[in-house]
Amino acid sequence: MRYRLLGKSGLRVSQVALGTMTFGTAADWSRPEEECRPVFDAFVEAGGNFIDTANMYTGGESERIVGRMVAPDRDRFVIASKYANAVPGGGDPNAAGMHRKSLTRSLDASLKRLGVDYIDLYFVHWWDFTTPVEEVQRALDDAVSAGKILHIGLSDVPAWVVSRAQAFHDLRGLVPVSAMQLEYSLVQRSIEREHLPLAQAHDIAVTAWSPLAGGILSGKYTRGTAGDGNNRMDSMQLQPLDERNREIALALDKIADGLGATSGQVALAWMMARGVIPIVGATRAEQLTENLRAVELVLSDEKLADLDAASAFDAGHPYSMLEWDMPMALGYGGMFDQIDIPRFPGRR
Repeated sequence: MRYRLLGKSGLRVSQVALGTMTFGTAADWSRPEEECRPVFDAFVEAGGNFIDTANMYTGGESERIVGRMVAPDRDRFVIASKYANAVPGGGDPNAAGMHRKSLTRSLDASLKRLGVDYIDLYFVHWWDFTTPVEEVQRALDDAVSAGKILHIGLSDVPAWVVSRAQAFHDLRGLVPVSAMQLEYSLVQRSIEREHLPLAQAHDIAVTAWSPLAGGILSGKYTRGTAGDGNNRMDSMQLQPLDERNREIALALDKIADGLGATSGQVALAWMMARGVIPIVGATRAEQLTENLRAVELVLSDEKLADLDAASAFDAGHPYSMLEWDMPMALGYGGMFDQIDIPRFPGRR
């Protein structure tokens, strides 16, 4: 295991994060604590220190389990949790959302469930389109000043929200955005349009949920191993197993076979080559250990290009316009091939 800086924060996190959405018994695809312990131990043994959870994962049970597991050596671990979602049915409209009241209540509850004095990285879980960006940023800034959280992140939000939040940091000295958490994989590359360039411009870390697309990129749907209905892909259908995604998975299988690696390992290595931290979950220690071997796999430029080509997506306007010959000729004075231009969606 190697370690990365979390954006420009200086915080060192393992290049793979452990996802704990399955820690608990509140869902069909989740697991009791005694079955989660070997998974956690395998992650720690491999050198992992970055743990991802949320206030609503398995009704709060995930945070309680994580808290018990890290308790013997809490300071060694970087704990990421989230707020803004609430379990339905409570009858309180202010139990969810990103406003200051929701943040204050959710943060205190998470600290209690985790049994810790502070959370290393606290994410806004999603954007409600009702709370002003500045209110969210100021509330998070106050929580940092109070010592309850150390760094902040934004999850599943539009790129313009992250940009505006970062502007408040630049102009008013509010806490910067250290990380974004977004869906990203070979079958879901849409964050390459705006979020990844934004992250590069402002030195913001990116963590990716569903890096194996709910199992599509693990090989289990293309190598004759049927799903057992006991995982997130089978129960929630995060990404459809349509013709396009199956073709991507088959191309991935072929490349993995040529490298003597598993499909999951290659998919994760492709992501890490792009500087993104995959959040990897597992129901068995052996499964996690197998996927963690992706940290040892270095893909050649040729293999990376093959994977990019197999998973190409429609970048849409204005990026698709950049494929036209006229913009290439006019925009670069006819010298497109002679100018060092950064990669962007749609670039040939």
